[in-house]
Amino acid sequence: MSPRSTGRQTIPTQPDVPPTASVAPAKPSPEPTGSQEPTGQPWIVAVFLITPMVALVAAIPVLMQGWISWGDVGLAALFYVITAFGITVGYHRYFTHGSFKANAATRTVLAVAGSLALEGAVTDWVADHRKHHAFSDKPGDPHSPWRFGTDSRAVAKGLWFAHVGWLIRSNPTDVAKYSPDLLRDPITRRLSQHFPWFVLATLLLPAVLGGLITWSWQGALSAFFWAGLVRIALVHQVTWSINSICHVWGRRPFRTRDNSGNVAWLAVPALGESWHNYHHSDPTAARHGVLRSQIDPSAWSIRMLERLGWAHDVRWPTAQRVRNRWLHPGEPIDLHPAVNEANEKAPAAENRGGKYENARQ
Repeated sequence: MSPRSTGRQTIPTQPDVPPTASVAPAKPSPEPTGSQEPTGQPWIVAVFLITPMVALVAAIPVLMQGWISWGDVGLAALFYVITAFGITVGYHRYFTHGSFKANAATRTVLAVAGSLALEGAVTDWVADHRKHHAFSDKPGDPHSPWRFGTDSRAVAKGLWFAHVGWLIRSNPTDVAKYSPDLLRDPITRRLSQHFPWFVLATLLLPAVLGGLITWSWQGALSAFFWAGLVRIALVHQVTWSINSICHVWGRRPFRTRDNSGNVAWLAVPALGESWHNYHHSDPTAARHGVLRSQIDPSAWSIRMLERLGWAHDVRWPTAQRVRNRWLHPGEPIDLHPAVNEANEKAPAAENRGGKYENARQ
């Protein structure tokens, strides 16, 4: 990966944020060289990426023809919620960053839900994301939009690369290096080994349900298109937008060593993941939307799991923890009520990081 230009002051930032505040020099572990990373099959990945994207484009004329039912909308929404939460709560906040602890049943459900998003096996996804945090917006980052430079043409090329181009590559992240804990876990190891079955399931389940609801082949085909292909494409586009859009644009009120930004309009479809600046400032926090009015549905779902007894030792950000990362210590900070509530209950441990804490900054 080509080193990013030192002209980072040209990166769009909010007027009140020092341009260099979020791009302090990083000191990640040296990127391994040699043949430690296996050769993949990018054409297989391309097929499963491009097919839903083609369906998303085709959805416009299909919709204009009225070839959609409320049953299709309902099934698409249901599978979107299941698979998107599987990524945000499961793959990301739980398996990658350890924002909370869960029993075996909950871990299995989260891994299955994430697998149905068709973004790869849990061991692969987590490895990519941990590597991203270890080298965020620096040489070694799997999907930095600043890979090619800082001028407008380079950033445009980088945005495409960060959004989807990085997925079609022949040197996938070394899972043994970045996800050894998941390889040791029999649940995540077995589910990852059986990922092809989740590919079939996420495509066929909507069709089967659509066919049963309408008792027709037409209903099955329509549900396959809308709740299968189009839904997968939407989840993909939202997830990839965090990698691309949220590392070029957005507000940066918290101290980080990269260019992660908060993008408000993505918060609802991304289920709270687009409060990306705070996430990179405090990666293990279970809540990303820590300021008032910041919507974070993923945090709501973790709170629900906690109340049901299915999640525990949740790393809720406290008021002091948030203030320590605030770029304007002399100015007031309008915290989310849930942050103050967490502060009253039990302070989040500042030193609860595990083996991958240095890869989560």
